[in-house]
Amino acid sequence: MPRETNSGKRERLDHLLRALKRAYPDAHCELNFSNPLELLVATILSAQCTDKLVNRVTPALFRQYPSAVDYAAAPLADLENAIRQLGFFRNKARSIQGCCRALVERHHGQVPNTMDALVQLDGVGRKTANVVLGNAFNLSEGIVVDTHVTRLSNRLGLTRHTDAVKIEQDLLTLVPREDWTLFSHLLIWHGRRRCSARSPDCLNCELRQLCPSVDKASAKRRVPPARSAAQSLP
Repeated sequence: MPRETNSGKRERLDHLLRALKRAYPDAHCELNFSNPLELLVATILSAQCTDKLVNRVTPALFRQYPSAVDYAAAPLADLENAIRQLGFFRNKARSIQGCCRALVERHHGQVPNTMDALVQLDGVGRKTANVVLGNAFNLSEGIVVDTHVTRLSNRLGLTRHTDAVKIEQDLLTLVPREDWTLFSHLLIWHGRRRCSARSPDCLNCELRQLCPSVDKASAKRRVPPARSAAQSLP
């Protein structure tokens, strides 16, 4: 099969975008927040953790610590206890407190709205910065690449990379800038609702006609499990 050209890939991506927008017209960030600080904290907490679990923890957390000053001044043990339900809660508590101390010292307690400033904060990488910029500030500086975006970008033939930075660079050349924030939401919603890691629902997939991995996934499900020599005996 000939390798797809960049122009062919862009044309297919236009069709993918339209199909995803039809399938998920309400796609949005599923972390609950009401201001940039809340989203920043929730995104740090979401590492290796589901959004649903984070959303169960954050209402009480946000009431207890409404400002960066509150996080910065909190006894670390209290902050750890407030997020104890989440995995890696000790590391996350330290990251949140370090991040908020930097916000107080460098940014008057406010979350900055530039990539350069955000990635200098504790616990904030490019993915977290993209989440905050795109959803709290409505600024398109990049595309969020999480596990769902990584998996689907490869399955859809939009990249051959597994490194998040390289995947993002490939996607930035294909996706219109005005759709950068929405595109990650669309892939994440599709990954959670249809194209799971272990058992993608290719038969009912809205992208079936556009996905180069459909035949591979279907073939895997059609192949019966290998029988042992003992099972083959009459």
